Amino acid sequence: MNILILQASPRAIGNTAWMAEEYKNAAEAAGHKVTLVNVSHKKIAGCLACEFCHNKGNGACIQKDDMQELYPLMADAEVLVLAAPIYYFTLNAQIQAPIQRMYCVNAPAKVKKMALLVSSHSPGVYTGAIAEYHDICNYWHAEDSGIVTAKIDEQKTDDTKAKIQAIVSNL
Repeated sequence: MNILILQASPRAIGNTAWMAEEYKNAAEAAGHKVTLVNVSHKKIAGCLACEFCHNKGNGACIQKDDMQELYPLMADAEVLVLAAPIYYFTLNAQIQAPIQRMYCVNAPAKVKKMALLVSSHSPGVYTGAIAEYHDICNYWHAEDSGIVTAKIDEQKTDDTKAKIQAIVSNL
């Protein structure tokens, strides 16, 4: 399968980046093609709600920023993995911009499965992110292949690595 991981932590060796790398390694070991993009290092603006994409743009966004690199990757992905830190009770801003910019195409055409990897210092802060993720899966008609959360004492552990490997095996 063609897998796209959108990793949204600005910290290159942080916990979320580690989770994304572990997913990538497990998926590649299983024979999948994987592209990992750190969207926190991209210049992607939020949706302007200008409706250009649904009128004159014929599905193309009027904004010409780094999202242009992601549109073809999203179009080819069969599996989309969202990897994001939780800073304040929901998916961080760095992952929100690319998600919301998909408005112009409505839904990635080939995505049939999704996964969510989220980390936080605190326990009990995942409800909003998980609810949003489930809403996206439902709207895009994508199967939830799994969710892995990792609070401070679960980060970069063998147990979390095993959970990540388990959701890769659901593909």
